[in-house]
Order: sequence, then C-alpha cells, then structure tokens
Amino acid sequence: MCRRFSLSADLNEVQEYFKIDTVLTYYRKRYNIAPTQDMAIIMREGNERRLDQSRWGLFPFWGKDAINADIDAVHRNPAYPKMIDRRRCLIPCNGFYYWRTVGKRSYPIRVVMKNRGIFGVAGLYENWRDTRGVEVRTCTLLMTNANTTVREFDSRMPAILDEEGMEAWLDPNLRGVNNLRFYLRPHEDARMDMYPVSPLLANDAFDTMECIQQMDMKMAWVKE
Repeated sequence: MCRRFSLSADLNEVQEYFKIDTVLTYYRKRYNIAPTQDMAIIMREGNERRLDQSRWGLFPFWGKDAINADIDAVHRNPAYPKMIDRRRCLIPCNGFYYWRTVGKRSYPIRVVMKNRGIFGVAGLYENWRDTRGVEVRTCTLLMTNANTTVREFDSRMPAILDEEGMEAWLDPNLRGVNNLRFYLRPHEDARMDMYPVSPLLANDAFDTMECIQQMDMKMAWVKE
C-alpha cells in the first residue's frame, strides 16, 4: 500500500508536463503527503485540464478511508465502476515512499524516476457531503502489479501512466475497466531509482525539503 508521496516540483513544471489549462487552487510544493491531507489532482472538464485540490482518501461506506484502490478488485465493489467511468483523475507526483526493514530496524525509502522528474498516477475521485451539507472532494490512488523495484516492499504499486496513458485516462469517451487496463501496467524498472531518506518522514506534520534529501543509510536507522 502506498501511504506517502511527494510533489516537490514548481507549478510551471507541473503545468507544462501535464498540459494544464487552468489552475483552480493554491499550489505549493509538498514533500510528505499523507492520507487525509489535501493534495493536487488533475481533472478534465470539457476540453480543459484543470489542476485542483482533493482530500486523499475516499469516504467508503464499507470501512476506513480508501487511500488506494486495486485495479484487479474494482469489480468487487459497487462504488468503483461508476468512478472508473466518470470520476477519473491524474495525481501529479515525483516520488513515493516505502519502509525497508533490515533485521529489527527499518528506514524510509523514496522511489523516484532516474531523472528525478514528475509523473502522473491514475486516480479516482468522488464528491461527498458531510453532515453540514458541505461538499468535499476525495480521491484515491489506483494500484497495479508491482515491478521488480517496488516488489521488495509490496506486491502492488501506484499505476504510473505514460503520455498516452494519461490522455486515455482523462478521455471521457473511454469507459469500463477492460478498455483502460492496458494503460495500468507496472512501470519500467529501468526508469526508476530509490534512495534512503529521513526517518522524520514518519511524522505527518514534517513536510520540508529534508524529506526528499538522500541520507546515509547509517543515519537513516530508526528503532522498530
């Protein structure tokens, strides 16, 4: 399960990479995005790509906040087919985090592209009303099979989309899991890299550049 990621790119880089037409939210760099926090998402409205904000974690009636959705399990839940057809979004990202365990100790690892560039993850969103009737947009990251890089940590990984995949994912004329599954494949290992980062990442409130800086492995140890 992916429980933390980063988006530390400048706004102009995000706009250029994702071909965003309109920015509807205040944008700031994020180094440690955790569940239930607000995050940037990209949606298509008509012919426009819009950058907006969403809360990470759907409010499902069946249990805890759904921060990840498994593409191979969406057919088991009646809420997901509707979102697959009508509530698809891109989640801009430039790294996600896992914890590596060695013996009785563990430390966080940041998984990135070798060029340290940004990339888009397939996402689903839904609009939910709280007890006061206030509408809240919530979202989840879509998971696919893990590649060799991520398999050390989990059997699933975020579904990273290439340019063609992002175009298809935001195309409202494409409906149904079977027509989209082709784009939700494991990302190429050759294009990915990883390195240890600060154990302070475990603190949801810790959101500075220090989160993405590479650490010496000996300095990264944290007690279990």
